[in-house]
Amino acid sequence: MDQTQKQALQVTKEIVVKFIETNRISPNTFPELFGDIYRSVLGTIRDEAGGDTPEGDGDSEAVK
Repeated sequence: MDQTQKQALQVTKEIVVKFIETNRISPNTFPELFGDIYRSVLGTIRDEAGGDTPEGDGDSEAVK
């Protein structure tokens, strides 16, 4: 696991904890939502770091 993935995992953990505290994520939806949030955070970090994906591309399905 590289440094970017570790950062994304930490940020995702913090976001998910906040969602659990506000009852927006339940145990039933946790596995699906954690993965979605992680991929979104990781994509954002890579975009900001000048990753392979140009801005505006990537998870365009989430924007539709």
